[in-house]
Amino acid sequence: MKKLLLVMLFVLCVPVLAQAEDYVVGEGDTLAVHVWGEEELRTTVIVRPDGKMSMPGIDDVVAAGKTLPQLKTELTKLLSQLVKDPIVNVSLLKSVNSRVYVVGGGVQPQVYDMMQRTTLLHVLASVGSLDGADLSKGYVYRNGKKIMSDFSGLFSKGEFDKDIQLEPGDMIFLPVKYDRNVFVIGAVNEPKAIFFHEGFTVLDALLQAGSFSKYADENEIVIIRKEGDKQVSIPVKTKDLIKKGDLTQNVLLQAGDYIVASESFF
Repeated sequence: MKKLLLVMLFVLCVPVLAQAEDYVVGEGDTLAVHVWGEEELRTTVIVRPDGKMSMPGIDDVVAAGKTLPQLKTELTKLLSQLVKDPIVNVSLLKSVNSRVYVVGGGVQPQVYDMMQRTTLLHVLASVGSLDGADLSKGYVYRNGKKIMSDFSGLFSKGEFDKDIQLEPGDMIFLPVKYDRNVFVIGAVNEPKAIFFHEGFTVLDALLQAGSFSKYADENEIVIIRKEGDKQVSIPVKTKDLIKKGDLTQNVLLQAGDYIVASESFF
């Protein structure tokens, strides 16, 4: 049983190790170098902007542009002048060269460090909630052009044939899903798009927007709503709601509503 578990662990680790070997070192990356039995040669280095690195016994060696196994071979060759048959290990501690950027109003912007080969689906599954993102209008931007768009089939329908391998510098754009949000604008502390759910009211939206700014006219709130081809305006007396408890003013919202808080001139 113990032997079987060890075999399973090895099988699970092999893909990860294989992927790590494909990583290409870049400027700014942090590497750990260890020579077996030679503690004085153990070191942590940062690849310089010129693409080179230095370590005890070696002044300069080009690291950028090489995979970890290629760099290991190069270091073994150089260190063999100091140590007989050196056993060298090179590992990546921190990557700043292989990053993917996730942007857009539908998700919290973030930088994803690719420590190994990474696909679009892997990143989408790692960025957190996508409830507010319009996956059908998402796209991957690379080297000045869109290379793939519409993530809805991949993420929501399991169309894995549409998954793509990401490359360093790729930007994943996820716009806000307008038909699943309400928008608070005008004289509030934090104008924003807010993910809509059933039972969401104007007071809920105002609280998430940080309430009114000091210039707001609290009785000049309007909900702008689209009904078919028409646009309607629904006035809300929020001062009566907040200070008098008039719940008739706590209007139920619909997805796509705009809540506009006007400024007072006096």
